[in-house]
Amino acid sequence: MRRILFLSCTLLLSWTWIACSTNERVDREVFEQVNRSMQAKKLSEATILKGALEWGEELADEAQAQLITALREAIEREGVVGAIDFCQVNAISLIEEVAPKGIEIRRVSYDYRNPADAPREEEKPFLDMYAYNVENELKSEPNVQKIEGGEVLLFTRAITIPGEFCLACHGKEGSEIAAETLAKLTERYPEDKARNHAVGDLRGMWSIRLPKREVVQKL
Repeated sequence: MRRILFLSCTLLLSWTWIACSTNERVDREVFEQVNRSMQAKKLSEATILKGALEWGEELADEAQAQLITALREAIEREGVVGAIDFCQVNAISLIEEVAPKGIEIRRVSYDYRNPADAPREEEKPFLDMYAYNVENELKSEPNVQKIEGGEVLLFTRAITIPGEFCLACHGKEGSEIAAETLAKLTERYPEDKARNHAVGDLRGMWSIRLPKREVVQKL
């Protein structure tokens, strides 16, 4: 009888310890979630905007580096004409690979080659600003603005023609763009507006939509 009573008490104590341990673990997780939430609420708007600016810079740098590397490799492998086919098929997907889940990265331009790169209404004021700066020889800084009621932070950064390497596809028709290249561009991009540029011209801008909650979680 004593043995049965002892075993019963032992089992009861063990169950109580397990239950208390489980509750303690759950309570700790809840506490940590609440603590994280409270910390997030303490972040100032200036801190959040600064975080969005830094993150946008990182993503734009990564996307640009990946595109340039892939393009140079395609030109070495297939020549300029072959690289046009490569860009049409792969450029957008290469950019999308850089973007974390929930983040949209776009190249935007009035002088677009692919109509998918035409600016949206909320992007036009920033593209106009960069165009004004380039025309008036003013420095263009990356920018972050709240859109959609502040729930999304839009990062933008100007894209200019960096060097003569780009003019094989974006330079002057009949001189910098070879006839064979021009024929391929016309075939692939009937609405092409991305020609007759010079080094230093505005090519467009990076447009990166960063949900505010994602920025807060990253900080």
